[in-house]
Amino acid sequence: MYENKSEKERVILVGAHRSLLNHLEDTTEESMHELAQLAETAGAEVLGEIVQNRDAADKATFIGEGKLLEVKEMAENLGANLLIFDDELTGSQLKNIEKITECSVIDRSALILDIFAGRALSGEGKLQVELAQLKYNLPRLTGGYASLSRLGGGIGTRGPGETKLESDRRHIRSRIQALEKEIEELSRHRELLRNRRKKNEVPTAALVGYTNAGKSTLLNALTDAGVLAENMLFATLDPTVRALTMEDGREALLIDTVGFIRKLPHHLIEAFKSTLEEAVTADVLLHVIDASSPEMENQILVVNNLLRSLGCEDKPILSVFNKCDEAGFTPRPPHPERAVYISAKTGDGIDELLAALDDLLPGKRRKMELLIPYTDGGAVNVLRTDGELLSEEYTAEGIEVTCMADAALYANYKKYLK
Repeated sequence: MYENKSEKERVILVGAHRSLLNHLEDTTEESMHELAQLAETAGAEVLGEIVQNRDAADKATFIGEGKLLEVKEMAENLGANLLIFDDELTGSQLKNIEKITECSVIDRSALILDIFAGRALSGEGKLQVELAQLKYNLPRLTGGYASLSRLGGGIGTRGPGETKLESDRRHIRSRIQALEKEIEELSRHRELLRNRRKKNEVPTAALVGYTNAGKSTLLNALTDAGVLAENMLFATLDPTVRALTMEDGREALLIDTVGFIRKLPHHLIEAFKSTLEEAVTADVLLHVIDASSPEMENQILVVNNLLRSLGCEDKPILSVFNKCDEAGFTPRPPHPERAVYISAKTGDGIDELLAALDDLLPGKRRKMELLIPYTDGGAVNVLRTDGELLSEEYTAEGIEVTCMADAALYANYKKYLK
């Protein structure tokens, strides 16, 4: 447990719009709205925001000293005690901004790491968050900015890594190496489980998508998983695996993964790589999309970019447009090749989703009614071993068999179809 202030942090959001070619990496109205949601998720009260238009970030203060004086005046007038910047800041920038504004300062990456620190429940999740925090803070120790010494003092200081922030660089590097070794051991264990599932030919589907798209709600709807599902960013962090029985009797596994977000700290992606490997090695990806969000297209782009960086671009992907029951949803033609429209909350479209998933997962079986001649009686044993024998009856014409068969068995024995 970590001791945090019961009183809400009072924050001002700060961004710099630089007209970057990649608008997902720039500060925009949408990214500031998302930053406000992140701050509220972390338990803060957002008092206001300032966005500076400039061609490039100032190396010393990010938005320029003049603009910082405006921020300082705004903070004093509103009674703010924390500034949250929409972009990642260097140690020297953090130090200079705090000196000019006389306010504590964190950036978007530190805010996301703080939320992850509060959401991690498993031992592996806590190790991954601590590793990401240490790697984020290590190059900023030389900056000596005040927020690093606010142990347990509010947003940006929570989590297992906080007590390491006043340690020397050598100690932190040693801790990073130890964490990486522990996570590598856990990754090997996870790899053994994946190999066992592959050996047993258990098909897997991974739920991926933007944070708060409804992945956990969908997992609960499909499997009664009982996973926490709330209308907040990063409501769940640790991966959850649940069994799902398909219509043809196959057992499949559904894996819930951590939600994606724009400007996701690269240290966080690196630390959670072993968890994200569940998506890389899954047979099918279910890309859960918030169809009611005005930012839907951008969120799809963010997820697709991250999946591409993980090497998942050639994997079968089913686009699951969720929250179609909400007022903001307007029907759109399905631009992806494979898409279904559902509401995980009401259950609408779940049957169509299961049918589409059934088609994509390997090992799909179909029902066959066969009349096998006695001259090929060994076929019954093959169907019993490699398929699922539902019934068999010996008649004058031959052996009447009803079975569930995969594509290979179907191809071999379709000549005996009745």
